[in-house]
Amino acid sequence: MKSYIACFSSSKSAPYTMRRVVRQSKFRHVFGQAVKNDQCYDDIRVSRVTWDSSFCAVNPKFVAIIIEASGGGAFLVLPLHKTGRIDKSYPTVCGHTGPVLDIDWCPHNDHVIASGSEDCTVMVWQIPENGLTLSLTEPVVVLEGHSKRVGIITWHPAARNVLLSAGCDNVIIIWNVGTGEALITLDDVHSDIIFNVCWNRNGSLICTTSKDKKVRVIDPRKEKIVAEKDKAHEGARPMRAIFLSDGNLFTTGFSRMSERQLALWNPKNMNEPIALHEMDTSNGVLLPFYDPDTNIIYLCGKGDSSIRYFEITDESPYVHYLSTFSSKEPQRGMGFMPKRGLDVNKCEISRFYKLHERKCEPIIMTVPRKSDLFQDDLYPDTAGPEATLEAEDWFAGKNADPSLISLKDGYHPAKNRDLKVVKNILGSKPAVNKKNDLSSATKKPVEVPRHQNENKFDEILKEIKSIKDAISNQEGRISKLEEQMSKITA
Repeated sequence: MKSYIACFSSSKSAPYTMRRVVRQSKFRHVFGQAVKNDQCYDDIRVSRVTWDSSFCAVNPKFVAIIIEASGGGAFLVLPLHKTGRIDKSYPTVCGHTGPVLDIDWCPHNDHVIASGSEDCTVMVWQIPENGLTLSLTEPVVVLEGHSKRVGIITWHPAARNVLLSAGCDNVIIIWNVGTGEALITLDDVHSDIIFNVCWNRNGSLICTTSKDKKVRVIDPRKEKIVAEKDKAHEGARPMRAIFLSDGNLFTTGFSRMSERQLALWNPKNMNEPIALHEMDTSNGVLLPFYDPDTNIIYLCGKGDSSIRYFEITDESPYVHYLSTFSSKEPQRGMGFMPKRGLDVNKCEISRFYKLHERKCEPIIMTVPRKSDLFQDDLYPDTAGPEATLEAEDWFAGKNADPSLISLKDGYHPAKNRDLKVVKNILGSKPAVNKKNDLSSATKKPVEVPRHQNENKFDEILKEIKSIKDAISNQEGRISKLEEQMSKITA
């Protein structure tokens, strides 16, 4: 059966000129569909901060959205099933003193999320099993090391407790969250603002884009630039770069004439791109979302009302246009669900969470199939929630690909696992959130480091006592409130 795909001409006079190519692909009929209104999250005050992050992060249990907040920065964390109108008094995660700029769920623990803020700090939070019942003000750990706002947060894909942050001080810091330590600081690599950072598949390398128009591939443990391309896109507006599963780079940016471009690069030879296509003259930064299982890239422009998707192959023209999902409303941000959170029985290959001005709307991408059977060609084994390395192993030089799981019987999320911090050397905040997750002390810790501390037993006893005191205080307060309520209703 014939299939037509579009390739964008590099002609400046006609960036959308298309030539027809006959090509087979099982993804040529992928179509997107927005869910019904009652499955959206309504009445949310999405952040108005002028920062080009996605403002939304999702996993198989929760959707997190950066929102407008008075007196500091905050984001919502909603269980996926908590659809409909969200009450203005719904609890938030609100420990930052400045607007939150970026958030990222830990790939190895669906209850742990990190946030970066204008207050120059990174905070890591533990979300209770069923979501928030009270606003969360105290993180598990505060990571301080940046001198300017922190706009980029991304977890290591395979190593437990390894978190990367990048700030407007042009510095990249890689943290061991389990000890609260900054173990790698790249402070002389970038001379201008960093636009984005992305790990490769096994987390041995990172790629970055910067206001100096350079794309860099960096070995963070050697603190060494492995490859570099100056003026990968010649326009002045922000670029984005991501690693593909084969090690190549995919970039988006702007031409000198302010046309939006996409390009494919081989890091071993970055003199010329493998492919370069021009798209349109819109000024929204293109945020790329990549699915390594299908080799499909989705491009979502901030301020656009569409999602374009492309298949990457090893045959010319390498970047194959598939289709476009369009809607009426422009997007303020976008969340991208990990593959293990999708409904395999409906041939769902991706799901987006599109932010409007006042709501979040899930958009489902499916491959039409008549069979009810599991489609193993659409769902190869995918990245699972188990870390394949400990933080200490990665910092010591070891590498490992993410652990893979089968989706044949669907994905069943594990129970909440507590993030434990051995020592917060910065001493800025308590290591355990006593106000909002008092039950966490009774749960068995998973992220327990190997370093033994002679005073650990005494610390635990003190912590148990302080938690018991806090519970006692809360019980007294509840009793008083119940008395007041009974008087009011009497």
